Amino acid sequence: MPTQTAESQSKLSPQEAIELLKEGNARFINREMKERDLIAQVEETSKGQYPFACVVGCIDSRVPVTTVFDQGIGSLFVATVAGNIINEDILGSLEFGCAAAGSKAIVVLGHTSCGAVKGACDSVELGNLTSLLSKINASVKATDKPEDPAIRNSSNLDFVNSVAKNNVQHSVEDIRVKSNVLRRLEEEGKISIVGAMYDVGSGKVTFLD
Repeated sequence: MPTQTAESQSKLSPQEAIELLKEGNARFINREMKERDLIAQVEETSKGQYPFACVVGCIDSRVPVTTVFDQGIGSLFVATVAGNIINEDILGSLEFGCAAAGSKAIVVLGHTSCGAVKGACDSVELGNLTSLLSKINASVKATDKPEDPAIRNSSNLDFVNSVAKNNVQHSVEDIRVKSNVLRRLEEEGKISIVGAMYDVGSGKVTFLD
């Protein structure tokens, strides 16, 4: 599969960039991944990179972003942090990827059975993790079902996954609210900012409306 170039990147629309990700995940779950000469791609990208999309994912080892979208070297900017939360450094990285390096889409990729989300649901406190999990608290509160406090915790996987989905949507809005650069690019139709959920049981990525 060819390496991304300045020309191929520039020809893509934001929606086409999203479609490339959807097509790649379909190949992944159907065991039809493209053959690539990764060492050749190392050489081809040694003097420049032209990724078509940025993905903010979780550090979870079960969600290797480039692999689940069946992409090679030089195709994606990937920022990972527990719970796929948004902070100043992530925003700066995304601004570089889109405004400076020409990427056409940003995807916030959450996943099922997320350990960080479980920690937030259980109000875990542990060193610097406490501050990180506090960024997920709004999504815990925004998840109104179930109402029974006894089952609003990590033992209820449906609740955890609902919080994870809300957390993705919260992160998408955080990008728009906290980055004038990225919001303006989206308003001008130069990029798309979307959320998605990865199922750790099936490998399928579902894009959110």
